[in-house]
Amino acid sequence: MVKITKEAALQYHAQGKPGKIEVVPTKPYSTQTDLSLAYSPGVAEPCLEIQKNPNDAYKYTAKGNLVAVISNGTAVLGLGDIGAMAGKPVMEGKGLLFKIYGGIDVFDIEVNEKDPEKFIEAVKAIAPTFGGINLEDIKAPECFEIERRLKAELDIPVMHDDQHGTAIISAAGLLNALEVAGKKIEEVKIVVNGAGAAAISCTKLYEALGATHENIIMLDSKGVITSDREKLDETKRYFATDRRDIHTLEEAVRGADVFLGLSKGNVLTQDMVRSMADHPIVFALANPVPEISYEDAMAARPDVLMSTGRSDYPNQINNVIGFPYIFRGALDVAATAINEEMKLGAVRAIAALAKQPVPDVVNETYHVNNFTFGPDYFIPKPVDPRLITEVSMAVARAAMESGVARKPITDWEAYRQHLLELMGQESKLTRQLRETARRNPQRVVFAEGIHPNMLKAAVEAKAEGICHPIVLGNDEAIAKLAKELDLSLEGIEIVNLRHPNEAPRRERYARILAEKRAREGATYEEANDKMFERNYFGMMMVETGEADAFITGLYTKYSNTIKVAKEVIGIQPGYKHFGTMHILNSKKGTYFLADTLINRHPNTETLTDIARLSEQTVRFFNHTPVMAMLSYSNFGADNEGSPIQVHEAVAQLQEQYPDWLIDGEMQVNFAMNREMRDAKYPFNRLKGKDVNTLIFPNLSSANSAYKLLQFMDADAQFIGPIQMGLNKPIHFTDFESSVRDIVNITAVAVIDAIVEKKKNCIE
Repeated sequence: MVKITKEAALQYHAQGKPGKIEVVPTKPYSTQTDLSLAYSPGVAEPCLEIQKNPNDAYKYTAKGNLVAVISNGTAVLGLGDIGAMAGKPVMEGKGLLFKIYGGIDVFDIEVNEKDPEKFIEAVKAIAPTFGGINLEDIKAPECFEIERRLKAELDIPVMHDDQHGTAIISAAGLLNALEVAGKKIEEVKIVVNGAGAAAISCTKLYEALGATHENIIMLDSKGVITSDREKLDETKRYFATDRRDIHTLEEAVRGADVFLGLSKGNVLTQDMVRSMADHPIVFALANPVPEISYEDAMAARPDVLMSTGRSDYPNQINNVIGFPYIFRGALDVAATAINEEMKLGAVRAIAALAKQPVPDVVNETYHVNNFTFGPDYFIPKPVDPRLITEVSMAVARAAMESGVARKPITDWEAYRQHLLELMGQESKLTRQLRETARRNPQRVVFAEGIHPNMLKAAVEAKAEGICHPIVLGNDEAIAKLAKELDLSLEGIEIVNLRHPNEAPRRERYARILAEKRAREGATYEEANDKMFERNYFGMMMVETGEADAFITGLYTKYSNTIKVAKEVIGIQPGYKHFGTMHILNSKKGTYFLADTLINRHPNTETLTDIARLSEQTVRFFNHTPVMAMLSYSNFGADNEGSPIQVHEAVAQLQEQYPDWLIDGEMQVNFAMNREMRDAKYPFNRLKGKDVNTLIFPNLSSANSAYKLLQFMDADAQFIGPIQMGLNKPIHFTDFESSVRDIVNITAVAVIDAIVEKKKNCIE
């Protein structure tokens, strides 16, 4: 676990804009018309509509995606009663988590009031602003009454996350830990050390899942809570035991199946763990120091199933696994409450997710080959991208089934896709690409079968039905790697191109290539040697029709790959060059950037080819190209250097293709700002149009631009590089490509192959 210093923490919160959240406009505001619509007089119209129908606030305002994180600062983290203002950094942090994990906007509200009645009245007074209320860091027992009253008196979701968030996540973990241990919830003996808000809520939820009341022992700072103890409040009285033979934690845990700790550090000893039943389940959730350390628990009992609240140990109970998605699902159906059915829906969704194959992004984050359901992994990781769909959908469905949804969902697949797009996990474009590929999967050769990402991508593409993978490489080495990564190679063809058994095919490929390049000095002997190299062999598979598409680039230098592609596949008739394009999916729209990989110092002829190929490729992706050819000057302002080449290319293209929406040379700010471009240069051919295709003057600028954009906007999605101009579907990856990147390129390659086959049929 990274050690956090005081200095680093203070600097983090103070640097730049103080704090961690800000308000960002969601509508245009650059013109007087925009401002008149946003405020006076235009704002009166939605006001009147909401007056007639209050539910229209969900239609015309941010209410439906706005949650209040409200606290009085009486029970902040492990800091206790530090006051409302001192707790503000925590509430801002909660707002940040809501946004990055659930796409939910937050106003943090710190109420300087400890009196429960006055606090309730304050929250009720501001509630119309919000679609939901997250109560945070309010001490027990006041928090119970505050939440109960607000849930009863408001018609929006209210949840005290300190209670229910921990309860939901730990309940999901408990269900799975019991399954791993081979035990039934209705039979296990449970010891709960702690009687605060979280402990009470956890234990009640365990009961709702089937735990037997008589099998539960709860302790507070005074020891076992027994029914003969005087001055018990109502919540503790509910869990008071009639047993008189146990008084201490040591006595209570003897023979117990489950220990739940929500108390303080180092109160559970190794001897106590040793006294528990076989395969004991220990949830030591005190933070930052658990009731027993992970190391001590494992040393005491190797068969222990252990959870803590810490990220540096397995099976972390982390509320972020729950609250963003619980509120997401509740908001999306305009729920009037978060009820028990919705909480149980979240529990079961989280538990089920841990049993599914783990996405590569999760494994990479934690630097493991593959998480597998079992003792070290029975709770999903907070970074699991599937939480947004699985938990939110389960909560929304439970809200509808329990009758608290005002806006029911009718198309669940569309809702799933909306969630993926909301969090930038998938765009409409990538979804369409994959769906199109699935309708007609092709034979795709993956050049670098021994590369973990490429092998994972081949397996994933097969599982999604995108293609029929053919993986090149040593079959024994690939099998070993697959075993290490816990990958199934079923249905995947492996071709060991250097094996003696492949000698006849290598010789046949060599003869074909030698004959094809005979007038260029190629010999059979030289061609045969080349067939031991994966790019030559793989491209020849496509060239001969024994495969439909080829993916390479993770290990190979581009210069070599480009050379091989020209030699084996060749460039499309009518062109002298080929190039690549990257597609950028951002909040501002979809943009096409070229040439990002191939042509280092393009001249006028090369730029013309790149623009022609780009026009064709953009249409391939069902967009109408509006092309700006970029430079550091505008429309002939500089008559030296690269602008001249761009200027000449534009002139040729406009003459040859008068109907095309293309112009330049222009600076990128004029390309992207339609109003500024049209005002300054009213003669431009793109007038009134938003540019979606950017043709860069050289490789340095194109490559730098897309990588800078990638770095500056973590939410932006890039697809590419996408090959343009070769005779066959040969596609490149980058050495830093993720599994997701390669799968997206594979989908493009499959569609490319489908189009190629249709074109050949027509011809």
